[in-house]
Formats: sequence, C-alpha cells, structure tokens
Amino acid sequence: MINGVPYGRGFSYDAGIGCYATPLPAGKPMPEALAPRPHKEIIMKRYLPDRFTQMLLATVLLATLLPARGQFEDWMRVASNVAIALLFFLHGARLSRAAALAGFRQPRLHLLTLACTFVLFPVLGLTLKALFPDMLTPQLWLGILFVCTLPSTVQSSIAFTSIARGNVPAAICGATASNLLGIVITPLLVALLLHRQHAGGGWHDVLSILLQLLLPFVLGNVLRPWIGKWVEAHRSILTVVDRGSILLAVYAAFSAAVAQGVWHLFPPSQLALLILVNAFLLGAVLLVTTYGSRALGFSRPDEIVLVFCGSKKSLASGIPMASVLFSGGTVGAVLLPIMIFHQMQLMLCAVLARRYAERADREDAALPVADAAR
Repeated sequence: MINGVPYGRGFSYDAGIGCYATPLPAGKPMPEALAPRPHKEIIMKRYLPDRFTQMLLATVLLATLLPARGQFEDWMRVASNVAIALLFFLHGARLSRAAALAGFRQPRLHLLTLACTFVLFPVLGLTLKALFPDMLTPQLWLGILFVCTLPSTVQSSIAFTSIARGNVPAAICGATASNLLGIVITPLLVALLLHRQHAGGGWHDVLSILLQLLLPFVLGNVLRPWIGKWVEAHRSILTVVDRGSILLAVYAAFSAAVAQGVWHLFPPSQLALLILVNAFLLGAVLLVTTYGSRALGFSRPDEIVLVFCGSKKSLASGIPMASVLFSGGTVGAVLLPIMIFHQMQLMLCAVLARRYAERADREDAALPVADAAR
C-alpha cells in the first residue's frame, strides 16, 4: 500500500522495475503496520537515512575494514554478477505488460518526464563540469555524470506522488517506463557522454549491459505466463534478491576501490563539494519541473508526477549498471555521488510531498466554506 492513499483504494508497487497497478482489497481492517505513526517519528525518519541507506553505509564500512582480496574477491564479483542477473530476471517476471502499456494514455506527461530524466539532467551535469572542471576530481565528476544518466526510481516516486495527492496511476506508468527504458538509454548515454570524456569503455559496455541486464529481464517477462503467479506469491524472494544483489555489488566495488586507496583520493573538502553539486542538480531539476509544468498548463496532480518522477535517480538501477559499465577500481568512486544523491532526494522530496498534501488539505477544507457562502 502507498502511504497517503485510503486503504482499499490504493495501488500495489515494489522497488525496482517490476511495478503494477492492482486494487487493494476493500472492507478489511487496516493492518497495524499501516496505522498512522506519531508525528515525532515521522519527522525523525524524514531527516535520518532510510534503513536501506544504513545497510549500504554499513557495507561500505565493511569493505573499508575487511575488503575482499585475492580469490575471495573473484568469487564476490561472480556472485554479484549472478545476483544482478537474477534480480532483473525476477523483475521481468513481475512486470505486467498491461501496466507498462497504460502509460500511453498520457504521452505528453510521460515524454516530459523522460526528457527531464535523460536530457535535462545530462545537460546540467555537462554544463557544471564545463564551467567548474577543477571543482571535483575526475573520478567524482565521472560519478556525477553517471548519476545524470540514470533512470527514475519507482518506489519513492510513487510513494511521494501519493502523499502529495498526485496522479498515482500516471506515476506508476511513468516511473516504470523510465526504469524499462533506462536499461537501454543509460548505457547508451554512458557510451556517448562518458566515453567522450575519456571514461568508460564505450560501446562495448553497452553490449555488456544489454547481455547482463536486459537479456535476463526479457527472458523473465517472456516466462511470466508460467512463473508470474509463483513470483507474485513469493514477493519476499524479490526483496531479498533486490537488496542482496545491490549490497553484494557495493561490497565488491568498494573492496576494489579500497585496494586502490579510494579514501585517500577524496579529502573532506571534496565530499562537501560533491554534496553541493548534488544539491544544485536536484534543486535545479525540481525548479524546472515545478514551474515548467505550471507554464505548460498541467493540472496539479500531473505537476506532482512530473516533479517527483522527473527529479529522481534510481540507486537500485545505478549500482548494478555501474558494476557492469565501469572497471573494479573505478566503481567505488562512481557510486559515491549516487549514494549521496539518493539520500538527498528522499529528504527533500519528503518535505515537498508533505507541503503539497498540506496545500491540498487547506483547499479541501475551504470548499465547504465557499459553498456555504453562496
């Protein structure tokens, strides 16, 4: 269930690519886990890292203190690649083709969302790098540009759209389309942008990611008529594979990075500047999506979709892709910007979603007064 949607009238969704729109059962009492939480707890969770981010930080710390070496490092790399392929296979088995095709009902909204994700972000990133080439190290600029090529998130985009009283079905379709297309668009952008910056392996990496990520995804979707019900009935398996594959990839990446002295390359001043660059990117896209949607005459529910789906970047997609697209010693540095951006987008968008909701509440409360005055 999505927070902010009345129980019995929500939509089901899961992190990653597999996203679908199915009504929740009506007439049942609200589970205790979905009951409203105390205000202090909500405020604390708004500003503290989410549980998965804490797990990622713990994995980075583990790789720093106990990095994988020698044959164990080779085994970890193989295990990470297998887990990532399995992850995309299960996402393909989960994806409803009807839900994916439903996005064509609002092509203008979804095309603008995709343009923000795959055009506006790269333009901003390249502009910043051209204006301030010495602000960050080449490895961190590489990570920033990689963030700009990533697709939108699914889970948080839908959740924030729901909290803000936006168009949830459109958010489901838009976020799903972004993740699907990102499997192809992201490696193409990496080949075009980063290869020109003398980073990344170019078109060979595109073929690698298509084989390792897209092929399992397509195979899973082809087999959906036979295995889809079983996968739906065992959602916990997808959660374990989802998080486990990402944590394995992070551990393998940072183990290789630590072996090359990654932490000696980035003093605290560089990390502070990295946060500043991430904040500029996120803030600029939020401003463009907010005022651009109003200038184009979108309704507020559709504006909310553009704001939250067009400004997000997917950590869940970024880590597996980085593991395929970049060499072992480079991956750790490339992942730092997306890990920081992930937490920043959650914190800022939580505040924006609550403000949208409060504004809608005030307008709803004013309607009876306006009707009575007539």
